[in-house]
Amino acid sequence: MPVTLLAADAGPACYSRFVNEWFCTDYLVDRRDQLVDATLEHVALTVAALALAVVLAAPLALLARRLPRLEGAVLGLSSGLYTVPSLALLPLLVPFTGLTATTVVIGLALYALTILVRAILDGLRSVPPDVVEAARGTGYDDRRLLLRVELPLALPVVLAGFRVAAVSTVALTTVGTVVSWGGLGDLLSNGVQTDFRAQVLAAAVLCVLVAVALDLVLVGVQRALTPWTRRAAS
Repeated sequence: MPVTLLAADAGPACYSRFVNEWFCTDYLVDRRDQLVDATLEHVALTVAALALAVVLAAPLALLARRLPRLEGAVLGLSSGLYTVPSLALLPLLVPFTGLTATTVVIGLALYALTILVRAILDGLRSVPPDVVEAARGTGYDDRRLLLRVELPLALPVVLAGFRVAAVSTVALTTVGTVVSWGGLGDLLSNGVQTDFRAQVLAAAVLCVLVAVALDLVLVGVQRALTPWTRRAAS
């Protein structure tokens, strides 16, 4: 018997023209490559945006700490960028970066600045003053003090902020669909527009799983980089 007749006898799939179910394993199997590609794109955009955000946030936070009179301006700038709606910010970047992944990466990085700049400043402020004084007493200059004493001790606070920024960036990446670079957001947008329930649910669940997985990875990194916090807790 021809394969087409077998498929017809089996009835319509759970995402055919006549059936539109939310839970559809057929969709997951048939569109597996599409889901994998969208997920990988989503992760790549998120990681690239977070990397750029760290590159931008670190010098801004250090500048604000070194020159306290500029702290208000730095925090105001980063917070001001966060108030710009994402649906407006990305199109504003398009004339300069085009309809490319760069537009999404820059936009997401700018949004993450608010969290990361504050996290770095709070982390540096959490370093006990007596530890800083002891380091200076042993001959540490500003550079060695920052790299060997302050930053390591600030890591728990900084990484906690980075985790928040990472999870929020995973969610915001979906907005990149306005410039055709949204990862799972492209599937979400298309699914909503066409009332494709299986696609909407699959993309939403995958987005949540990406956020949870990324957070778990960062928890592991934090535990590996700050073993003294575990000893203190025990």
